[in-house]
Amino acid sequence: MSMFESIKGALASSSEGKSKFSEIMQTKPGNTYTVRLLPDGKSPVDTFFHYYNMGWNSFATGQYVQALSPQTFGERCPINEERFRLSRTGTDEEKEKASALRRTEKWLVNVYVVDDPTNPENNGKVKMLRYGKQIQKIITEAIEGEDAAEFGARIFDLSDEGVSFKVKCEQQGDYPTYVSSRFTSAGKLNLTEEQQNEIYGQTHTLKETFPIKSTEELNVMLNEHFHCKADEPVATPATPGDTPPWSPPTQAEPVPEPVAAPVESSVEDDIDELLADL
Repeated sequence: MSMFESIKGALASSSEGKSKFSEIMQTKPGNTYTVRLLPDGKSPVDTFFHYYNMGWNSFATGQYVQALSPQTFGERCPINEERFRLSRTGTDEEKEKASALRRTEKWLVNVYVVDDPTNPENNGKVKMLRYGKQIQKIITEAIEGEDAAEFGARIFDLSDEGVSFKVKCEQQGDYPTYVSSRFTSAGKLNLTEEQQNEIYGQTHTLKETFPIKSTEELNVMLNEHFHCKADEPVATPATPGDTPPWSPPTQAEPVPEPVAAPVESSVEDDIDELLADL
């Protein structure tokens, strides 16, 4: 029975991870998605979840592996520190290999889906919108920037006085772009106060969306999928004076990487992330 309970518990845990991931909207180029941003009524400071992610194609299996970076919570990240160390003191081969370790910066926010052209079954439901710096800039301008006088608190209002957010996904070269996304007062939801309160009560706890690995687990992941060495300690840590910037980045990355304009995760990345969480 204990073996059966273990199997059942593993299945339940796997299903929970899938369920959380399925609550994140998927966006595709050539479509415009209409949503209303939702605040976290129980904890307003948690309305947005700003996080950092480390991911790369495993040198052991070839599959994409990823983990939430401790930098999300203002703590040191052994994977990013190893990337920094190799980029500073490694051989040319090690430096090239270290460039495969990618850190991405993303945000999550709860949304009420008004119109999802690619997944109409999401309409009328509370989902999570994952986005990058392009959309973050638009939202920040609406809250406390040049557009605050016009929008402000209205971006979280489900009543007819509120405004919707049009997430416009366009193709730009090899990547999607969201620079044309905007807030608009066009279109009323015609929701009763009771319906609005019900929707506000359905928001997800954003910081529980992704599993959190311990430092030891991250080191094991680094050894197995980057160094291809199981059950061995991580490479020599950075020496004093070479400590990398590990706090939530206000500083530039030590080794700039040529990337196109900040973009949202592709559908392929979403599939990889889902598989990595299983």
